[in-house]
Amino acid sequence: MRQSSQYPNPKMVEWSEEDRCYVGQCPGVIGPCCHGDDASEVYSELCQIVDEWIEIMKQDEQKQGNKPSPIPLTGEHFFGHSPAMP
Repeated sequence: MRQSSQYPNPKMVEWSEEDRCYVGQCPGVIGPCCHGDDASEVYSELCQIVDEWIEIMKQDEQKQGNKPSPIPLTGEHFFGHSPAMP
């Protein structure tokens, strides 16, 4: 099971006109952290990054004993749009 499924913060993949690619982020866990031409590939990479980041935060929490893990906000979501993706 993915770590990120325990922290269902919204995983967002959005088209960036400025960058001319899809950009992935997970507010409350990590900001813009991956990009690419294929929204599905960016989402997959985002899930992997979020899993790794949550594991790092858990390890830090255990070491420090006082740093809270990210608070779940909502269910897992995929957001995005572009001319090719309504």
